[in-house]
Amino acid sequence: MVLQPGPLKRFFAFPNPVNEYAARFTAGLVVILALLTLLTGWGWGLVVIAAGFVLRVLFGPRISPFALLSVKLLAPRLGAPKLVPGPPKRFAQGIGAVLSLAAVAFYFSGNPTVAWGLLLLLIIAAALESFLGFCLGCTIFGFLQRFGIIPDSICEACNNVSRRTSQA
Repeated sequence: MVLQPGPLKRFFAFPNPVNEYAARFTAGLVVILALLTLLTGWGWGLVVIAAGFVLRVLFGPRISPFALLSVKLLAPRLGAPKLVPGPPKRFAQGIGAVLSLAAVAFYFSGNPTVAWGLLLLLIIAAALESFLGFCLGCTIFGFLQRFGIIPDSICEACNNVSRRTSQA
């Protein structure tokens, strides 16, 4: 008898595998919004960015507007999906969530310079993913897995993440 995941686990499910093209489009949309936020100095843009990361970490592409746009409209235009393991992508989204939430906290506590610095780090990481197909969070995931911090059971296909960097 195969046990089905409970409703709560399904509710918070993240796809595995993930269409890398959709992930790269989502990262590109993050770059655009983050650059607009940085250039305008609009602090509430940080909140929108953080909300997007949190939604993607918790629910995958089912609720996040950027992910939905990427998965449903943009990535299918490229043809067949390029599938990659999901856990490193979720980990990368988690790093984005932590950095963007920290940026929100710094901005609204009167430390905008730190907030903009964190946003700049997010822009760099998202640009690497979107334009070069290099997922910094996925690479960190791979290192943590090699050092035994993340168990191999989390992602069997991830034992050598460096082989999976995109050949866009």
